[in-house]
Amino acid sequence: MNPYLDTHPEVAEAIRSGRSVVALERTIISHGMPYPQNVETALRVERVIRNNGAVPATIAVIGGRLKAGLTPEEIEYFGKKGRAIAKASRRDLAMLCARGEDGATTVTTTMIIAHMAGIRIFATGGIGGVHRGAQTTMDISADLEELAHTPVMVICAGAKSILDLGLTLEYLETHGVPVLGYQTKELPAFYTRHSGFGVDYQVNSPQELAQALKTQQDLGFPGGMLVTNPIPEEYSMPKDVIDAAIDQAIRECEEQGIHGKDTTPFLLARVAELTGGDSLASNIQLVLNNAKLAAQTAAAYCLL
Repeated sequence: MNPYLDTHPEVAEAIRSGRSVVALERTIISHGMPYPQNVETALRVERVIRNNGAVPATIAVIGGRLKAGLTPEEIEYFGKKGRAIAKASRRDLAMLCARGEDGATTVTTTMIIAHMAGIRIFATGGIGGVHRGAQTTMDISADLEELAHTPVMVICAGAKSILDLGLTLEYLETHGVPVLGYQTKELPAFYTRHSGFGVDYQVNSPQELAQALKTQQDLGFPGGMLVTNPIPEEYSMPKDVIDAAIDQAIRECEEQGIHGKDTTPFLLARVAELTGGDSLASNIQLVLNNAKLAAQTAAAYCLL
């Protein structure tokens, strides 16, 4: 066991006994939503996972310790501090541990810590990807590299539509990452069910997802799998509305000189403002939807 890893007793017991566990990240709560909605959403997501037969393991870095499973008090702590806690990607983990600091885990670092703890399935909102204009900026999320190397299944609502979705899919294909659409042949685009881009395979049940993950692991492939689960129809935003808000937010981001790890939090917050809060409501619902599918898939995996 990694000397910097603290696994919550309930999570550790579930892993030892072969019960289903689902990992959850912190950045979507700390940086993606305001307080107290972030805490309320985090606790709702954990309840959804429990109600569907799995144990939640919310992941974070606290005081230089890698945490696989948080207490309600620790979730409240992260929610109140919000963006005062830095996002932690792969490049940050060693320094955060060395300095005894906090970090809000991204998709990348949640995958890393989940794998250390022995957790195979992870639910999030949307993954990072290739940013628009990456041909000149080289702004590509570390999430894509991690999916190529770390054997964790990531269940999300697709790539955030603030990204270049076509190049994101090309990057994943180049690195051999299977992109599975849950009951869809089209890549969902986070706030909306439609992007115009196709996925590698359509998969129609949690049992089929579980079998795909087990088969990939039995084959000895080193990387993960990406499952794209469309936001429920009733919460999906019209594509033209969300595209217009994203285009405006990107223009403002460029005008203000915002770049790097500050880009995504700015864009998500500005899109929420431009849509009158509709995007935040959609964000919450898609996370709950992904948590449900992840728990059902984890439960099915344990039966294989």
